[in-house]
Amino acid sequence: MMHQLERSPSESYFWPIVLAVVLHVLIFAMLFVSWAMTPELPPSRPVVQATLYQLKSKSQATQQTNQKIAGEAKKTSSRQYEQEQLEQKKAEQQAIAAAKAEEQKKADAAQKAAESKKAEEAKKAADAAAAKKAAEAKAAEAKAAEAKQRADIAKKKAEEEAKKQAAEDAKKKAAADEAKKKAAAVEAAKKKAAAAAARKAQEDKKAQALAELLSDDTQRQQALADEQGNEVAGSLDDLIVKLVSEQWNRPPSARNGMSVEVLIQMLPDGTITNASVTRSSGDKPFDASAVAAVRNVGRIPEMQQLDRATFDSLYRQRRIVFKPEDLSL
Repeated sequence: MMHQLERSPSESYFWPIVLAVVLHVLIFAMLFVSWAMTPELPPSRPVVQATLYQLKSKSQATQQTNQKIAGEAKKTSSRQYEQEQLEQKKAEQQAIAAAKAEEQKKADAAQKAAESKKAEEAKKAADAAAAKKAAEAKAAEAKAAEAKQRADIAKKKAEEEAKKQAAEDAKKKAAADEAKKKAAAVEAAKKKAAAAAARKAQEDKKAQALAELLSDDTQRQQALADEQGNEVAGSLDDLIVKLVSEQWNRPPSARNGMSVEVLIQMLPDGTITNASVTRSSGDKPFDASAVAAVRNVGRIPEMQQLDRATFDSLYRQRRIVFKPEDLSL
């Protein structure tokens, strides 16, 4: 785009004024030269003629000077015009170049602004994407935390339920064990009472027999003593079998048909001093269990009911036979 330079009023009058001043200076210079070159007139001629001639000469010189000045002025004006045209063209070119530079500058600025805007939009988009991604990550993290919290609550609840169930089971088991213990205690008490009753019955029977022996005569007492001694001995044998049976723990190797004979050695007060195998069953655990059962009885106070002769003949040493299905003397 071309722009024509506008001139101010002072610039538009400057060159004409300069040109007018130069023309006047040239005119005065030409007049001075013309006057200096004018020839001297003869003194004999009249003053009027000299004056006219001089005026004529002046007129011709002035004309020539004017023509010369006009020519010079024309040349000067032409050169000035060309110079002005050149300067105007140069100014126009400079204006065009400046306009182009301005347009390029504007274009560069616009491009830079567009690029900056594009970069800013890209940055905004990237920031928005990053913010969205961060929000999604935060939401996922919150969701995971919530799921973990729910899982922890469920796990804690399950553990509490398991503990509660275990406590109830333990309570039930404890109650069952307590009931078993009570039942076992009752059963043991029943057995103990039955044994005590049986022992008391035997003692009462022995006491009655002894009383009867003391009340009869000597012969009758002797005969009755022999009879009662056998009865008492039978009762004591049953008592020994009962007491040893209560102390015997059946070993896993015991089988029906097995038997072991054990010799029991006692004192008159009923203390068992020794127990030994006189005939083995062939199974050491079974033999050892029989010996241990006899020794565990420890003492049989009922032996004190016998007289010394009966005790020495029958119970100082007494043999007992153990069988898995039964015990016999």
